[in-house]
Amino acid sequence: MAVSSCARVLPSFDCRPDPHFSGNPRAEMPSFSSSANTKTKTRSLPIHGGSAAGLSSLILKFPPNFVRQLSTKARRNCSNIGVAQVVAASWSNNSSSAVPASATDVNPITTAPLEDIHVVDGPQPVVDGDSCNTGSPVQFKGSAALKASFLRSDGSLAVHAGERLGRGIVTDAITTPVVNTSAYCFQNTDQLLDFKEGRYDSFEYGRYGNPTTVVAEEKLSALEGAESTQLMASGMYASIVMLFALVRAGGHVITTTDCYRKTRIFIETILPKMGITVTVIDPADMESLKSTLDKHDVNLFFTESPTNPYLRCVDIELVSKLCHSHGALVCVDGTFATPVNQKALALGADIVLHSATKYIGGHNDVLAGYVSGSEKIISEVRKIHHIFGGALNPNAAYLLIRGMKTLHLRVQQQNSTALRMAEILEAHPKVARVYYPGLPSHREHHIAKRQMTGFGGVVSFEVGGDLMAATKFIDNLKIPYNAASFGGCESIVEQPAIISYWDLKQSGRAKVGIKENLIRFSFGVEDFEDLKADILNALETI
Repeated sequence: MAVSSCARVLPSFDCRPDPHFSGNPRAEMPSFSSSANTKTKTRSLPIHGGSAAGLSSLILKFPPNFVRQLSTKARRNCSNIGVAQVVAASWSNNSSSAVPASATDVNPITTAPLEDIHVVDGPQPVVDGDSCNTGSPVQFKGSAALKASFLRSDGSLAVHAGERLGRGIVTDAITTPVVNTSAYCFQNTDQLLDFKEGRYDSFEYGRYGNPTTVVAEEKLSALEGAESTQLMASGMYASIVMLFALVRAGGHVITTTDCYRKTRIFIETILPKMGITVTVIDPADMESLKSTLDKHDVNLFFTESPTNPYLRCVDIELVSKLCHSHGALVCVDGTFATPVNQKALALGADIVLHSATKYIGGHNDVLAGYVSGSEKIISEVRKIHHIFGGALNPNAAYLLIRGMKTLHLRVQQQNSTALRMAEILEAHPKVARVYYPGLPSHREHHIAKRQMTGFGGVVSFEVGGDLMAATKFIDNLKIPYNAASFGGCESIVEQPAIISYWDLKQSGRAKVGIKENLIRFSFGVEDFEDLKADILNALETI
């Protein structure tokens, strides 16, 4: 039977027939069999530097309703469940039971060799969500930012962060289980009071957190280099909650001209109703930024980089220095970049925001959004999020976890395909202009080269002709879907003038910079030669 690493710091137990585990543990700490055969040779493990409170804190890190989830058969058959689970279950209703105060009280004759035992001396820090070393079923306070030294690359972090060193869910499964629950129970009123008075951690209610979601959040924190991450129901919801949390009534926000339309609508039409004023500047206009910072008491600078749909790049390091010198926070929506291509927090931003629907999920099958940053800032966002209640479903969190395991591979492929196609399109006689940060012709190419390691999988370009020429091009494509998203395995193409701005007249679209012949192409992970042939064939029809 596989043995959890958590068992190495816990005493061993026999399975008991008591279905409620109401009996007290035996003082002699009998050994636990390593197989289903009752005659198998066994040994006990001592606790080093332990106490009653220390033991309780170690073994309470599992779902609080765990005992009730165990079947009667599983409770009586040790071979059905892991050692750590048996120990946790047997102690779950007896955290204050009589426990030897030191290792010398724990059957000193049948102890394991010292080299086989993890020595615990006092409270232990949480490292990458290690469920063996923490005192509750909930992992808080940015533990994912602390990662093992062997997880050095984004690829390894995307696969293992939040999982490899332990989770808040006791299991020997390789993949993270989905915890579908709307609430979390307390063993008794004393534990509830401990929770209310800050001595015990619990999510309490499904809107406030979920063990599966925590794993996804820790993985994202590791990728972003953040202390804390809050996952939410969508990227747009994350933007709104962030703005409500960080911009005070009567404050001032600076944003940029090129951005997701719904974000701009909220900033320009909803925030003013709360007395919040707004200045919109060109992404490269640092003089306007300086002037606005001097004239107004600015709370927040909020921008995308790259932006939607023209893929403008903001100098995050410079903007952060300017804003911080005036006491303003900087939030960067890095959805088009991904944390694989750009580390906005390392460049100086205070918050990075993503629509995880796109590259993070990567399979066009989940809606989600998140913000990452310092624990101090994200805790403020979390407070508003808990009030608004746009919680992410744990099944969606699982899809994000699964998607992130191939994030670096997908993004590498998409970076490569997009750059190669951008170069081909720029040289094509039926393409008027190409917008891609990886091209030397892009107006912020020098910024992109400095702050990005890859330029993303989206290329925007103008075909020769008018709105109908662009429509004809899209309708003659065979591989990509005509849809309003990007970043997934499947290629997606859209005509912004129609899919996002058709409610405006042509003059209105021109006013916000949306050209009739503009195409936004999100490259998936299909074969490059197939995509190239499809695009070139479609161009020949216009």
